[in-house]
Amino acid sequence: MNKYILYSIILLSILFSSCEKGAEFSSSPRENFEALWKILDENYCFFAYKNVDWNEVHERYSVQISDTMSQYSLFDKLAEMLAELKDGHTNLISSFDKSRYWVWYENYPRNFYTELQDNYIGTTYKIAGGMKYTRLANDSVGYVYYGSFSNGVGDNNLDYMFTYFKNCKGLIFDVRDNGGGVMSYSDRIASRFLTEKILTGYSQYKKGNGHNDFTEPNPLYLSPSDRIRWLKPVIVLTNRHSYSATNDFVNIMRLLPQVTIMGDRTGGGSGLPFSSELPIGWSVRFSACPMLDVNMQHTEFGIDPDVKVSLTNEDIAKGKDTIIDAAMARIMNPQDTVGVQ
Repeated sequence: MNKYILYSIILLSILFSSCEKGAEFSSSPRENFEALWKILDENYCFFAYKNVDWNEVHERYSVQISDTMSQYSLFDKLAEMLAELKDGHTNLISSFDKSRYWVWYENYPRNFYTELQDNYIGTTYKIAGGMKYTRLANDSVGYVYYGSFSNGVGDNNLDYMFTYFKNCKGLIFDVRDNGGGVMSYSDRIASRFLTEKILTGYSQYKKGNGHNDFTEPNPLYLSPSDRIRWLKPVIVLTNRHSYSATNDFVNIMRLLPQVTIMGDRTGGGSGLPFSSELPIGWSVRFSACPMLDVNMQHTEFGIDPDVKVSLTNEDIAKGKDTIIDAAMARIMNPQDTVGVQ
């Protein structure tokens, strides 16, 4: 099934099954606590995978809710409860604040600095849609930086870029610090590296209110683009800030024989997010539908690189990006492969 038709079906299913916006406005801390807990209880998709006892969480936080607490104190306590899910896709949003869980990347090395990247791409790089691109190593290596899947990339952008790289030995596709965005761009770009239709993973969605009430895994496929394709060596650079749609992109690219994933473990974020509303008017965003890899395994906690490389303090002091250097060195040792079609 086409991934985006499936997403539409999933969203409609959730809208009609879980979005109960008919409740009247209420600022009651107790009512809002119970409403938030129930929304997650019936719709969040990673309780079992993350081994979260949501009933125990309810008991522990329920005694901390007081009818006399301010809306600010209530917000902070509800945000603290949501952090129990350890989910970067889960946020509580009010007019005065937005909760966020950042621990998923805070214990990892940074592994990307624009100041170091500038030493490679300078200021004369080209721009196609959301991509910055240039040639490195005496024009032998193509380099692309895509900083957000929220920034559009069209087929013409990709055609011009790949044509510019036609004489390069290989391509570095850098998605470090890319926090995600529109998943259709992930497929659009990844399809340029395919020779045949491939299975990319599976999706599920909730069919009931139980924590394990999911549909059977539905296979997801991606077909090669009918435009210019790149079949020479590719190295995808990742760090822990490579999240959500970027995690999806890496999940596809790692299946391809000419592709090497290099850098650090991705941030994960494989749950399709959805939003609902509390009686006080605040909204809550959370992971509602799990996406699985080709082995039916979750990638919610990230994807390990084929080659782990981290920035070294010595290289940083010299203005060098250890990961870009390692990728260029790998490409400059060519392997047998086919070229641009």
